[in-house]
Amino acid sequence: MTRGFEELIGEVVVVDVDGPVIYLGRLAEIGAEYLVMEDVDVHNVNDSLTGREKYVIDAKQLGVRANRKEARVRIARVVGISRLEDVIEF
Repeated sequence: MTRGFEELIGEVVVVDVDGPVIYLGRLAEIGAEYLVMEDVDVHNVNDSLTGREKYVIDAKQLGVRANRKEARVRIARVVGISRLEDVIEF
């Protein structure tokens, strides 16, 4: 699962997991079981009126509003990862 992620180290990324939480921040490290992210916005879309896609587009336009210095995301839960700059605004 981690092969190919190395090129994203140091980049601001969006990590989608198999639940209502999304992670936006700088990918700092790839461990055996976890992605380590820094300056992270951990956002539960169930706690907001803004949908997942709108929230990510807003972050691209306005910048990531970090609410954690660091977060570890279990790789087994990751369903998608992309650079924030690659998000297409519609």
